[in-house]
Amino acid sequence: MIAYIRGILAEKEPTCVIVEAAGVGYAMTIPLSTFDRLPKTGGEVKLLACHCVREDDETLYGFATEAEKAMFAKLTSVSGVGPKIAIAILSGSSIGELSLAIASGNAKRISSIKGVGKKTAEKICIELKDKVNAIEALASSGRSGEGKSSVSPMLHDAILALAALGFSDEAANKMVGQVVAAHPEALDTESIIRLALKS
Repeated sequence: MIAYIRGILAEKEPTCVIVEAAGVGYAMTIPLSTFDRLPKTGGEVKLLACHCVREDDETLYGFATEAEKAMFAKLTSVSGVGPKIAIAILSGSSIGELSLAIASGNAKRISSIKGVGKKTAEKICIELKDKVNAIEALASSGRSGEGKSSVSPMLHDAILALAALGFSDEAANKMVGQVVAAHPEALDTESIIRLALKS
């Protein structure tokens, strides 16, 4: 199994790169988020890899971060979501936005990405809702221009408060995710809890 490839960036396009390592040129399909982090052609690059082998095809997928690779693995674990659709989803949304959409069950946001149908988006939300975290999603997306340090404690406190009121961790997590997606103006713990209890 190929974990990563480190070498010289020989060619790059928004959806594909060629990395030369030890005299071999590796063609890798990449999401746009990875393309944005690439150095200039001729520079050294290290891309995490996922090697997908099928009866009639063998493709290397490359990622700039562990978060991208992990989300790719989660997406391709959903029945009906192949590597090409997963790359399209990663290209059409940041990890934070995507995680938040999944955590809050916002299939409409996911289906707005080109190549993703309504049923596929709903299936992604259903099958991955327990595998993403609203707190991490918000912290990584940096809501309303706030940094991670100010966003994460606020969400964490809201989830703890809902859990103290008798909601399960899963239910509290989902409630907070839905509030954050529907009410970007809610910028403090008290407002989030109030809105969550109304929903």
